[in-house]
Amino acid sequence: MGEAQFGVRHVIGAPVATTRFAEQAIVCLPPRSAKFTLAEWRLSNDQRCRNSEDQQQLADRVIGECKRIRDETDERSDIMKATSDHRIEERIGNIAFNKNELEIQRKEICLELEALNMYKVRLQDCLASLQANALTICRKCLMLRDGRLGIDLVVDEVEHALQQEVNTILGGQSLLTRVLEQLNEQMRRLRSTRYLLDRDLQYKQAAIDIDKGNLSLKHTDLCLSIYEGYANLDPANISADEYNAYSAKNIQLAAREVTSARPIRIYVDTLLKQVIDDLWAAYRKCNHEFQERIEDTKRAKAKLEDMHRETTQKIADMQNNILMLQKALADKEGHVALAHTRLGRRAQRVGAELVRDPGGQALFYECEMLRYSTEQLQQMLHEATSSLRYLLQTQIQLEEDINVKMNTLKIDEVDCMTLRETMDYHAY
Repeated sequence: MGEAQFGVRHVIGAPVATTRFAEQAIVCLPPRSAKFTLAEWRLSNDQRCRNSEDQQQLADRVIGECKRIRDETDERSDIMKATSDHRIEERIGNIAFNKNELEIQRKEICLELEALNMYKVRLQDCLASLQANALTICRKCLMLRDGRLGIDLVVDEVEHALQQEVNTILGGQSLLTRVLEQLNEQMRRLRSTRYLLDRDLQYKQAAIDIDKGNLSLKHTDLCLSIYEGYANLDPANISADEYNAYSAKNIQLAAREVTSARPIRIYVDTLLKQVIDDLWAAYRKCNHEFQERIEDTKRAKAKLEDMHRETTQKIADMQNNILMLQKALADKEGHVALAHTRLGRRAQRVGAELVRDPGGQALFYECEMLRYSTEQLQQMLHEATSSLRYLLQTQIQLEEDINVKMNTLKIDEVDCMTLRETMDYHAY
């Protein structure tokens, strides 16, 4: 009434200025009549009552609808939360199942890696033993046998067997080196697969921890917040089929690598056995050839020693023979001098007494026979001296040959066989 009487105009929606009345624009209007009729009064009261009843009824409907909506939204929220919790629990179960499968495959990979590492150590030990022991000994035996002298420096069956044993060792090393490379490659693939599984297990464990944390949250917790950004709150762009295919792929990859690793172990066992059997065969063959060669050398040495003993005896006999020939020649000189002296004296006969009588002919025949005998003795002395010289040369050659055989026996029987006794091809 005051505003109507004074005619103060306010702009709807604008704040009321807190200025003084003297600064406001006041418009004076003629006052209306302050009296109403009884009908207007009753009409106004009835209208107020009807309006009040209508507003009350509307308010009752609004209150009822609000209660229904509250109850409905509360129930829907509870149902949605329970559904979400159930789905999250199912998801946790699915992830845990895949995680368990991955852990089983990871355990298989770790066991396979441990087994392959043992096989790797076996291969490395075998290669190191072949290189440092067997191959070195065989080459040293070849080098030692180059120290044989004279005719014994021969390309015999022992040398062929040693060369064959060296080739067998080198071939075994080549095979073992190749399978070791394959083993290292398989171990690398297994470690790579284990790394993928570890990463996948880490991601799955993180997802399980996140979902378990979500299950533990309540709508009354103080740590909750409302997202007011514009980007999508759920950035997941991988479908469940893709996820299952990814997990199945990792499991299949791990199973395939484990399956492909097991034949390598069987192959390593077979290869090691084959290589060791071949090496033992070459070793036994070489030792057999060594023994045969040693026996041949011993027989040759024994025969040479017998010949040396007989030659020494023949030298002694020949020396005695030469002494006897020299004594015979010396004796013949007396007989020759006697015959010549007799003939000389008979040549001093005078006149008709200088006749060819039987005595003179006998003396002349005696001289001729003594000369012939002396020539025979001198010839035999010359031959005996030459024979003695040849016997002495033969004795020296026999001694040299015996020394050569002794050197060969020392190399083969003492040096080489002693070295070969240290060779050992055990089961690696």
